[in-house]
Amino acid sequence: MSKINFFINNEPVTAEDPAGTTTLLEWIREKTSLKGTKEGCNEGDCGACTVIIESLEDNQLVHSAVNSCILFLHQLHNKSVRTIEGVSGPEGQLHPVQEAMIKFNGNQCGFCTPGIVMSLVSAHTNDNGDLDTILAGNLCRCTGYDPIINAGKDSLQKPKPAWLRDVETKLPHQLSTNTDKPRYIPDSIEAFSDWYEKNPEATLVAGGTDVGLWVTKELKTLPSPCFISDIPELKKIKISGNTMTVGAATTLTKFDHVISKYYPSLSELINRFGSVQIRNAATVGGNIANGSPIGDLPPALIALSANLILRKKSSCRKIPLEEFFMDYGVQNRKSGEFVEGIEIPLQYEWLRCYKLSKRRDQDISAVCGCFLMELNCQTIENVRIAFGGMAAIPKRATKTEAFLCGKFLSQDTILEAMTLLEEDFKPISDMRASSDYRIQSAKNLLLKYFFERNRTYGFASIDHYLVS
Repeated sequence: MSKINFFINNEPVTAEDPAGTTTLLEWIREKTSLKGTKEGCNEGDCGACTVIIESLEDNQLVHSAVNSCILFLHQLHNKSVRTIEGVSGPEGQLHPVQEAMIKFNGNQCGFCTPGIVMSLVSAHTNDNGDLDTILAGNLCRCTGYDPIINAGKDSLQKPKPAWLRDVETKLPHQLSTNTDKPRYIPDSIEAFSDWYEKNPEATLVAGGTDVGLWVTKELKTLPSPCFISDIPELKKIKISGNTMTVGAATTLTKFDHVISKYYPSLSELINRFGSVQIRNAATVGGNIANGSPIGDLPPALIALSANLILRKKSSCRKIPLEEFFMDYGVQNRKSGEFVEGIEIPLQYEWLRCYKLSKRRDQDISAVCGCFLMELNCQTIENVRIAFGGMAAIPKRATKTEAFLCGKFLSQDTILEAMTLLEEDFKPISDMRASSDYRIQSAKNLLLKYFFERNRTYGFASIDHYLVS
């Protein structure tokens, strides 16, 4: 048996999960009397199952709203879980969020309300007033969002409850004193790399936001699951000179916090990934290693000339990220080799990332285009254009790049380059978009990049470049 030790609403618990596929939602509803957390979509979209995970990161207590429906028990070892039952204080004292939800009539049927309250409690704890973003991962089926937003705004004016401040004082010590690791959870990158070489068919789980659906939707069992999200070396971000090295198990939330200072457009793209709950769990390495043709991070990193760090036992090799994706579902990765991190150059200025989808939040890209051009007196010296959703893998527009390099940046140059995208890509039609839509959108995004660049530097007005 594999025993996992964690806290739930301030109480220590031990859970057993021999298969490694029991979700937190399943466990708290079936093994405890905590029925407030609901199962809605069971795939991390609706937010009815939202709970707060409290963990130590760099000796700081971090509060993260996550979807419990796709979170495995092993991901909780030595962490603290707070459910809707653990929000109020002794003798029925209500949290400011609960008081505000009552005051502003923010709940009706109550099915979604627990998850909404947990998202707002997380915002209150972290003093985050961006409520539209906070609630993007919580579907409200009957109340409407105005009362909920008003409740959130009102609660943010209130101090943190005394009973939660007391917990926060004690919790870091409690989490740091338990160092035992159950089976499936390596405690160092050396131990993991040695184990993985001997077990190359194992399923690696970091955030679990994709793998979780294999279990909850496809009803799969996971061969030899190994949970790597708490390996310290895989969670670090290092900056040396003009290079940022990001560990594969770094969450998108943490990555966004750092990369936003260098590439704001990439930060905007990251904030279109799923919801806050998803970004708090999903990892940089997972978005790359799963090899999806519509994964949004690879096109941006390919445009930035990022290098992938692959490790097998104690040896590492670096390859340009675009060389990792060979064909649909086929990666340039040897048996027993795993993604250790990604190296990102920081010296570029004009990266722009664009995502087209049927809705702004919580949707898969129809087309994701990322563009980078370096100019010398309006002559294009370096250009990198990468797309997701246009081929079986994230792919560069090599013919278009070759044409643009050395050319004077002008309307005529861009319009001619747009036609070459038809030679670079032959996209398919599917439920997200038609082939014609994808190729025309790719062209338009290249033109948009040109417009934005010229407008920013004042070379010409966008009105001069209107085309039919």
